[in-house]
Amino acid sequence: MTPRIGDTTKRLDPAECWEFLRRSAVGRLAVIVDHHPEIFPINFVVDGNSLVFRTEAGTKFWGALQDPCALEVDGYGPPAGTAWSVMVKGQAVHVEGQDEKTRIDKLKLNPWQPGSKEIYLRVNPTSLTGRHFRTTLPDVWDTPSWDARTELFR
Repeated sequence: MTPRIGDTTKRLDPAECWEFLRRSAVGRLAVIVDHHPEIFPINFVVDGNSLVFRTEAGTKFWGALQDPCALEVDGYGPPAGTAWSVMVKGQAVHVEGQDEKTRIDKLKLNPWQPGSKEIYLRVNPTSLTGRHFRTTLPDVWDTPSWDARTELFR
């Protein structure tokens, strides 16, 4: 049985973490740049027991390769009143072989942002943790009068 943290939160085992990651496409990559954290939204795919994303040469690329990085992915299910969060910590490595890139492309790893994004980075986890919890009712946490999921892209 997966351990519980309090009455409304449970720790996710690794298999559950991977399942949530497989059903997701967007996360936040945290890297250290000039001794300070930087966070970048990325889209990614799960490839075996690793995560792969595309980028171009720049702050995100160099930061991810220099030091260990972290990737957070989370979600919210309004009808069920539940939320989840998965944290992957590890080292990013540059995917260089064309055969491997072609195989990854079949996983439908297409950049959302315009630009070449021809650099593929793989995050190999050294730590994988997650939690799933029941949220308080929206009227308790005072949801803003607008909802970014519906308003931003009209």
